This record gives sequence, structure tokens and C-alpha cells, in this order.
Amino acid sequence: MQADSHNLTLADIGTLAQYQQRRHDIRRAMIAHKQNRRVALGPHVTLHFEDWHTMKYQVQEMMRAENLHDEQDIAQELAAYNPLIPDGNNLKCTLMIELSDPGQRQQALRKLVGLEHSIDLQIGNNAPVNAIADEDLIRTTTDKTSAVHFLRFQFTAEMIAAACAGAHWTLASRHPAYAYQVTPLPDNIVNALCRDFTAAPGH
Repeated sequence: MQADSHNLTLADIGTLAQYQQRRHDIRRAMIAHKQNRRVALGPHVTLHFEDWHTMKYQVQEMMRAENLHDEQDIAQELAAYNPLIPDGNNLKCTLMIELSDPGQRQQALRKLVGLEHSIDLQIGNNAPVNAIADEDLIRTTTDKTSAVHFLRFQFTAEMIAAACAGAHWTLASRHPAYAYQVTPLPDNIVNALCRDFTAAPGH
């Protein structure tokens, strides 16, 4: 399936007035939806796996925050967020490094340079798939990483078949200063992510 067939359109987003009327119900549904797409990797890193629905919500929230009414302005938001929708043979996620204390956070960001390139996702006995990080722009300097990164995991047909057949998944960080793994991923997470390989856009 081509990436374009997954893209959100202006018709999908609707108007700001339409979103405002339904925002309470949409927010409640999105909280439940995201619970099946969020994985804590160790104590300070969380991966939020994105899909058509999370990106639609993100664009609508940006529309509300910036009071966007003009279709051209909304189209710019679509251009920014559509690339984060999975294409049918990959998974895409937002990686967040989370520490509440500003001093500790800055210290961690210095220690975790390169973390975004050290994340693997393995399906069954297949080779681990290393994340492709920050394809839109570089978010790390030589002495400090960013608290937010965007990752893509690209899978072969064999890996996807194994995933849909019930293979265990392992998510791991190989960074020397942050070596953690989650294995196996919980069933609710795996079931949600498997739908990213097969779901039609908007479903």
C-alpha cells in the first residue's frame, strides 16, 4: 500500500468549529486509543506509536491551539504530521526522554547522545530492526541529544507475517548508558501495532 493512501486530508480534519463541538468525546476516545500504543522503555524513555488516528488528533489539537481556520494553514500542519503515519510495512513512533527535574533532564540528555539510533524492535526469531531516526531534521549535537525523536522501524514481509501469526516482540535500547528491554511486548500493544500493517486508512 502506498504511503499517500494513508494521508490525512482537509476533509478528514474538518473545521475548528466542528472539532470544538466534539473535542470532549474525541479526547476521551484518544486517551483509550493511546493506552494501547504507548510503551515505557526503562524508567525515563517512552515510545508513543503513531497512526492515522493519533495524527488526526494531533493536527486537530494544533488547529485549536493556534486557532487555525485557513485551509492553507491547516494543510501545512498536515504536511508536517502525515509522514508520521505508518505506511503498511513499517511502524512509526515518537520517542520521549522524560525527567521532571530540569537539572537531571539536562544531565541525561548529555549522557544519552545517540540513543535514538540505539533502539531495536525484534519480531520472533527475525533479526532486530534498528530504528531510523529523525528523517526530517537532526535533533542531536555532539554533546547533547533531544528530549523528543521520531523513529521509523522498517520490516520485511517475513517479519510482518510472523507478527500477524503471534510471534513475540522485543523492544530494546542498546545504548551503553541506557540498556533496557521490554520482552515480550504486552498483547494489547502487539495487537494494536499489527493493525498498522493491515488497516485501511482511517480504520
